[in-house]
Amino acid sequence: MNVIETIKKPILVELQTFEKALVDELKTDNPLLTSIGEFIQQGRGKQLRPILVFLSAKLCGTINYQTVMSAVSIELLHTASLIHDDVVDSAYKRRGRPSVNARWNNKIAILAGDYLLSKSLNCAVKANNLEILNVIAKIGMELTDGELLQLENIQKIKITENDYYKIIRKKTALLFSSCCIIGGLSVNANQTLLKKLKNFGEYVGICFQIKDDIFDYSDSKNIGKPRRNDIREGKITLPLIYALQQADEKKKEKIINWIKKKKISEKNIEKITNFVYKNGGIEYATSKLIEFKNKAVNELDSFEESEIKQSLKYFAEYMVTREE
Repeated sequence: MNVIETIKKPILVELQTFEKALVDELKTDNPLLTSIGEFIQQGRGKQLRPILVFLSAKLCGTINYQTVMSAVSIELLHTASLIHDDVVDSAYKRRGRPSVNARWNNKIAILAGDYLLSKSLNCAVKANNLEILNVIAKIGMELTDGELLQLENIQKIKITENDYYKIIRKKTALLFSSCCIIGGLSVNANQTLLKKLKNFGEYVGICFQIKDDIFDYSDSKNIGKPRRNDIREGKITLPLIYALQQADEKKKEKIINWIKKKKISEKNIEKITNFVYKNGGIEYATSKLIEFKNKAVNELDSFEESEIKQSLKYFAEYMVTREE
């Protein structure tokens, strides 16, 4: 049994209910949207975010209709954001398959993403919980805010570690923490428990993004996204931020100028990659990854021991050990 199957074991029945609800919500009399929905379903990932919703809910109470519809809402919102991201990033692959914009075109991808976003909010309304709706509505704003912040920082070139965390809290960690909050809200968890769930979700979300940023410098062929894309796009992530801090001014300016002037040839990309490894960027990012994983696990200390709590611990560990 792989790690994901182990994590999902206590909520298998609930995930089956979720899958049926998701399929039902994607039904439409529009043939194009039907084709896109089927295409998306075939290429879905590991369901990390719905898993977090259900585990968080079951840790604090009994999963119900609110939990299911909230999980569907989150999954649709996440999918919409990925479709839009692929258009913004001119990405033509998603998990080893053509992206929606590659399979159809940018215009259709944007409209399909808009449709899924609206459907997400519709599902949040069906959950009939104003607090849950409020959390989900804010996610869309913060995701866009984070993307714009990153684009602005690409223009600035010089980005600090604090800037980096500010971006990934909005771009990635917020969605994970919202999954945990929504799960708790759906079973009427108290404010103390909601705070711990929020922190757990934020820390594992930060881990997820740091791991992704480490993957960009990897030579592994198992990773489901193109490697070196961050460098090509001029995105300065944690491994490079640290490496630049360790380098002498001459070397630092040289690399910054390559990025600033968009001189990102394949030769320069390999030079930057080697620079990051040589100056300890990967080791440092990995140490921060483990630090945030430990913070996440510590947030679970006050919860009673259970199979659900253990699954959440496995979830945090998976953010460190995953290979794709």
